[in-house]
Amino acid sequence: MVIVRLLEKQEYDFFMDMHYESIYVLEGKPSKNVLLNDPNIKKYSEGWGRKGDRALVALIENKPVGAVWYRLFGESNKGYGYVDNETPELGIAILPDFKKQGIGTILMKQIQQQAITDGYKSLSLSVDPDNHMAVRLYEKLGFETFGMSGTSRVMKLTF
Repeated sequence: MVIVRLLEKQEYDFFMDMHYESIYVLEGKPSKNVLLNDPNIKKYSEGWGRKGDRALVALIENKPVGAVWYRLFGESNKGYGYVDNETPELGIAILPDFKKQGIGTILMKQIQQQAITDGYKSLSLSVDPDNHMAVRLYEKLGFETFGMSGTSRVMKLTF
C-alpha cells in the first residue's frame, strides 16, 4: 500500500535524489553533484522551503519510493516549465524499481489536491517529448501542451 505525506526535513537527501532522477537524460547524464549544481537546475532546490515550495513523498512499507514537488518561479528567474508567476512548476520522480505501479498517478493526483488546498489554480511542468511514459501520464491527468522551452514541452493543468 502506498502512503503519501508531506516531505519531512530529514528526507531532504531523498528529495535531492528524486530531483536528480526527475531530470531526463538518455545518454551521458552528468553526476548528481554536477547536474544539481548547474545554475539552470540549482534554482529548483536552492533554499528549499521558501513560500510556494511544497513536496510530497510516497512510502511503501515506510520506505520512500517517490516524490512530487512544486515551486513558484518569477518572470526574472523562470524555470523550464514556467507559464506565469501564479503557477507552480512541478517535478516528479519514482525510484526505478517502483515505476509502472501507479505511484506516479497517485502522487500527481495528491499534488494536484495540495495545490488546490494551497490556493493555486494551475500547475505546470517541463517534459522531454521523448519521455513517452511521462508524457502519457501527464496527458491522462489532463495536462495540455502550453508551448516549448528549448527542446522540452511545457504542459499546464488548470483546475
